[in-house]
Amino acid sequence: MVFDLDGTLVDSVADIHAATNRMLHEVALQPLDLATVRGFIGHGVPRLVAQVMETRAVTPARHDEMVRVFLRHYRAAPADLTDVIQDVPAALEELRREGHALGVCTNKPGELARAVLDRLGLACHFSAVLGGDEVPVAKPDPAPLIETVSRLGGGPAIYVGDSEVDADTARRADVPFLLYTEGYRKRPVEELPAAATFDSFAALPSLVRRVLKH
Repeated sequence: MVFDLDGTLVDSVADIHAATNRMLHEVALQPLDLATVRGFIGHGVPRLVAQVMETRAVTPARHDEMVRVFLRHYRAAPADLTDVIQDVPAALEELRREGHALGVCTNKPGELARAVLDRLGLACHFSAVLGGDEVPVAKPDPAPLIETVSRLGGGPAIYVGDSEVDADTARRADVPFLLYTEGYRKRPVEELPAAATFDSFAALPSLVRRVLKH
């Protein structure tokens, strides 16, 4: 089984928002509100920074510079304001007891993904963690998910995520998708292709059993 990270296992928008505004402050630009930054999450840091730059009419020539500034601030505090989604640890433990190998496939840089998982006590659950900067392409290209499944040993897989990007990734990889409905998606639940949806991780283990059975 493979999971997305931001908006699925952890609520990280506050730390991403803080790093964004520290970046903007450093280059003498006005801050953005949390809802705006939340809408930029999902495609990885380079895309997020590009969208932030568009809102502040910054020349694209400064993109690499601003990505470096953002990452410096995010690395300094990757999980200070980030919370584990309720019931995630218990659900992961139950899935592992049932014999599932667990992995994370995220567009967040791998170094930051592992730092967040480690600091929040979740790293022990995962045999593979693949970040968006560790493969040539990012989600929704299916290659990162396919690679993560391969690192877990292959075989039947399920992808658990919270967004349009995750749904499209699973579809393109031909992997059943389970949608956590309380994350960072932008479109209505019914518009996202999913084998099933859930709003509490307490329900996930039984849902996984049901999906695998069919």
